[in-house]
This record gives sequence, C-alpha cells and structure tokens, in this order.
Amino acid sequence: MALPETHPLRDGRTSDSRLVRAARGDRPEILPVWFMRQAGRSLPEYRETRAGTEMLDACLTPALAAEITLQPVRRHGVDAAVFFSDIVIPVLLAGVAVSIVPGRGPVLETPVRSASDVLALRPIEPDALDPISEAVRLVVAELGDTPLVGFGGAPYTLASYLVEGGPSKEQLRTRALMRSDPRTWATLLNWCADVTGAFLEAQVRAGASVVQLFDSWAGSLSRDDYVKRALPHSKRALDALRGLDVPRIHFGLGLSESLDATPAVGADVIGVDWRLPLDEANRRLGGRFPLQGNIDPALLTAPWSLIDRHVRDVVERGAAAPAHIVNLGHGVPPETDPTVLTRIVELVHEL
Repeated sequence: MALPETHPLRDGRTSDSRLVRAARGDRPEILPVWFMRQAGRSLPEYRETRAGTEMLDACLTPALAAEITLQPVRRHGVDAAVFFSDIVIPVLLAGVAVSIVPGRGPVLETPVRSASDVLALRPIEPDALDPISEAVRLVVAELGDTPLVGFGGAPYTLASYLVEGGPSKEQLRTRALMRSDPRTWATLLNWCADVTGAFLEAQVRAGASVVQLFDSWAGSLSRDDYVKRALPHSKRALDALRGLDVPRIHFGLGLSESLDATPAVGADVIGVDWRLPLDEANRRLGGRFPLQGNIDPALLTAPWSLIDRHVRDVVERGAAAPAHIVNLGHGVPPETDPTVLTRIVELVHEL
C-alpha cells in the first residue's frame, strides 16, 4: 500500500514544505506555523459561508468543506490547511445518529453503554467516505505547495462521546465502563480506532500530506489507565496508515504526566498543550521527537505586547527540540480576533 503517484508528497508539491520538513525532524529556515481550529468560528467569512447550514451537513458538502478549509490559509498565510470536519463525522458515517447542538457540541440520540450496544455498531462502508475524499481533492487542487493536515479523533475521545451521549468534563460513565467491563471497553475502543483509521486513510489517499490524531479528553485518565486502556487503541488508529508515508502528529490534551508514554502511539511529532513548556516536554521525551505547540489560547485576547513576549518564549523553548511546528496548546477560541492570528504568523516567520 503506497501513496498514489498524484499525491502531493509523491509528485513533490508538498514534500519540501516547511511543515513536512519539520514533521520529519528537519529545521527549515523559517518556522512553520498553523493553528488547531483555524478554520471556523473565529473567521467572519466562515460564519457567512456556513450561514443556514448545519455543522455536520457543512462537513459532508465537499465544496463547502473545501472553501472553509481554505479560508484561514488565504487570510493568515499559515503553513498548512487543516481539513474542516468534525471528529464525530466517522461515527455518523458508520450509521450512528449524532448531531451538533449549538453551544454544547456532539450529542448522540442513543448513547452506547452496554455490550449489546457496542456489538450493534457497524463499520463504515467505503463509499460513505466519498464526500470526505472529494472535499480533500478540491482543497489539495487549490493549495498548491501548501500541505493539508488531515485529522481524526482518538479512540478514547470518540468513545467518551458515545458513552456519555455528549460532551462531558469528567467522563464518569466512560471511565466506569472502562473499569467495570474491560472486554466491552476494548471492543468499543477498537471500533472507534477502526472508524477513525478509515477516516484518516480516506483523507491521506485523497491528498492530505500530514495527519493529526486529537485526544481531547485523555487528560481525564490516570497515567496507568491511559497507557493500558487508551494508548494501544490510538496506535491502532494510526496503524491504519501503515505503508502510507505521511508524517503523523499526536496531540493529547492534559497528557503532561503521560507525555513520555505517547511515542508508543506511533506518531512522528508530539503535540504539547499549554501546560508544559516545550523545553521540559523535550526533556521528558529524551530529545527524540519534533514538537508541536504550544501558545496558550487564553492569551489570544491579551494585549499584543504580552502575546509577543509569549510567542517569543515558546519559540525559544521549542529550539531545544529536534524540530518545532508552532501551534496553539489547543484550538482557536471562537472570540479570537483574526488579526491577532495573522500577526502571530508574521512574527513566527520573522523569528
């Protein structure tokens, strides 16, 4: 299994891009920078484009998803686009009834909480992924030598939405199932890994040059639970890309105390949230991995003088690692002034 000959990494369009070089451990002359959630609610053009269209419908309308993906590249001059979608899209494509409730997030019509619920889950039919592949092709055709980052939700995070029925701060039901019924838990996490893996593979085959696996809720787990009951399934998700030579980024929110275990997931780049300075993250990882991060999203509404000092500090600390992709320590908050992001890109490129 190899990348198609027309893939941007095979035909040379993105193979020498700043992002791909950094993800492979090189240090380009100019630091690459992109932002998690750069395509979305912080942009007025996004709100105008998506007006009257439900979130999940927008994700599954190729021309619309492609346009939204491209908007922050045009506005900010970032070094990568990130595919506009949602981590529950593969769940929806597998036939699970889920919707996005404004102000809350993904909500399931019927939560998955028993062995019989898990056994009723079905794999994604290959043609169900056609809208994803088409949207990626449309984006890549417009991006030229700018790489597209494909993404998917880590199995633990997906499972927490399925079990809780929606967003949850503590994942109490999820962690209870994990401990009380390990067999059902493993079956559920394998299913989540497989649907995310299929989602990632579709994006890569259609032209994504890098992928990122997001584990938004992993910070609710103890180190032992994460290592034994979540991490192996994240590895399974990325293993779906075996043979496809694309750089892989892993980002787990709240994983500072488990950071040294995350290389076992099989990623090339380790994303770090805002809690841990990059030089300390590099020390915990033995200086072996390119790092991504970790500007504090909370500071995006601060005075520019403070943002400037903070970005410079992040870049200075990131210099300890083999390579550094500048990003936030989590996603762009909706209330962010887009001009701040543009100024950060300009500053990083100057540094």
